[in-house]
Amino acid sequence: MTSFWDQAQTFFWNVFHRPQLHDILDILIVAVLIYYLIMLTRDTRASAVIKGLMLLILACLVFNVLGLTALSWILNLILSNGAVVLIILFQPELRKILEQLGRGARMGHVHHDIEESIINEITQCLLNLSRRRVGALIVFERRTGLKDVLETGTKLDSEISAPLLENIFEPNTPLHDGAVVIRGERIMAGACVLTLSESNAITRDLGTRHRAAIGVSETTDAIVFIVSEETGIISTARGGKLIRHLDAKAIKDILATMYHEHSNAKLENIKKWLKGRKQDAE
Repeated sequence: MTSFWDQAQTFFWNVFHRPQLHDILDILIVAVLIYYLIMLTRDTRASAVIKGLMLLILACLVFNVLGLTALSWILNLILSNGAVVLIILFQPELRKILEQLGRGARMGHVHHDIEESIINEITQCLLNLSRRRVGALIVFERRTGLKDVLETGTKLDSEISAPLLENIFEPNTPLHDGAVVIRGERIMAGACVLTLSESNAITRDLGTRHRAAIGVSETTDAIVFIVSEETGIISTARGGKLIRHLDAKAIKDILATMYHEHSNAKLENIKKWLKGRKQDAE
């Protein structure tokens, strides 16, 4: 265990004093592995144990730096023998992870499956609300932040699901009057207030809900979906323009394109950061 800490100290000294490109790459790979490990164990017993294990490792590092020999020795014993105990306790979770790896499931599939699930949930919600003629207004935040809009509503920060969204817009419920704001894979807030568009090009048969959707799309790069309470027609607003009479395929195409652009934007940011770090190292 002592050699492990020596190697760790040497590694971090190199990272902070003379970082190389391979050091940065090493950190990124470890970060990605930890992220997907958390995603695989999310909502299971193992997630809480992983958090506890990380706290123990952090405490052990602190005790080593402070020179608290007795405490470091105790924690080293726990960490050394804890691996065997964890394998025994969490055999089902480990088997599940190994089975996924054995089936050739790549890490990118996890995020892709989540996006597919979100697209299906939102599409199902819009179709159900349209069939029942329940009005709805769903705003998707993109590059332009919508913090000012979020502050006007009720914070939710919940997973995206069709039943939850339908319940939010159900008439005579506390959050039905207003817009829902979605950021990435989370419902951030409900009952948000949007500024109405002042455009004269909007026809009189469109109500406040459509004007609000066009208004936010004029001032931001947000994509908005609207369900008309009177007709059940599903529409989308983007860049100040309104497209009406969307069917299931059109909704899925728009959402798929939007989430694909979101993933590409993340990848471009990582590439730019790596390029910047490479230039600094040179």
